[in-house]
Amino acid sequence: MIRVFPRKTVATPDDDRVRFSAPGFFDEAESVRVSVTFIEDKPRGEMLANAWRGVCDDVTLGGPAYNDPGDEFIPGLYVKPGYTITSRGCPNHCWFCKVPEREGPIRELPIQPGYNILDSNLLACSDEHIKAVFAMLASQSQRPKFTGGFEAKRLKPWIVDYLIALKPKSVFFAYDEPSDYEPLVYASRLLGEAGILPDPGRAYWCYVLIGYRGDTFTAAEKRLNDVLKLRFMPMAMLFDKEKHRVCRDGWISFQRTWANHIIVGCKMTESLLSDAERLRV
Repeated sequence: MIRVFPRKTVATPDDDRVRFSAPGFFDEAESVRVSVTFIEDKPRGEMLANAWRGVCDDVTLGGPAYNDPGDEFIPGLYVKPGYTITSRGCPNHCWFCKVPEREGPIRELPIQPGYNILDSNLLACSDEHIKAVFAMLASQSQRPKFTGGFEAKRLKPWIVDYLIALKPKSVFFAYDEPSDYEPLVYASRLLGEAGILPDPGRAYWCYVLIGYRGDTFTAAEKRLNDVLKLRFMPMAMLFDKEKHRVCRDGWISFQRTWANHIIVGCKMTESLLSDAERLRV
């Protein structure tokens, strides 16, 4: 089976059965799976599917962009080895998120080994499942990454204890709506009391949704700076990026600034120095 992707990302597999273009002269396959993650890549995905039908009768087009709910996770099939998904779905119904519509409520999957957890809402799983995921991570050769993110209001002291032991390379929270702020304050307090924040390794990040209808640069910058004050590293996530690209309204440039690790790291350093100066006074 050949897997075809319309674009290459850091998570895309790169083995010898992966392609990113139409079939070459010597390409042949018993089956082809064209996987499209991003909606803006659907035209290219459909073009590639049609191209591969010239060399194979069994061509399937799917992926998150086509509301594929996903079945059990198979390591290395559609993401690189090391990435893993232990649950699908989410119990929340955020207006900007397609996960509940696509995948339904939370579904716990058999836990496959990996160090980069892509679950949309791991902390919505049962305590037993979360502990089993942490036990799996403790056996990995690389420090864990929780790229899919943690929901701040679901953080508990015993989860913080596991984070202390696991020493993750990255953990992402989210500030998408005004109601997310107080849970972030709570998470910051828990992590601070455990001695995890402020974190010199800058492992603790927070996705901040920006550029949605009614948002302004001033309001977005305030939210990003509020995250800095809580000692999380903010990561700006631009809503409807393609629309802003067409409009050329300045949001793309703004987002790039607040998604640059070096720039944001400097802002965090300035924020911590300012806090230290206030304490001395």
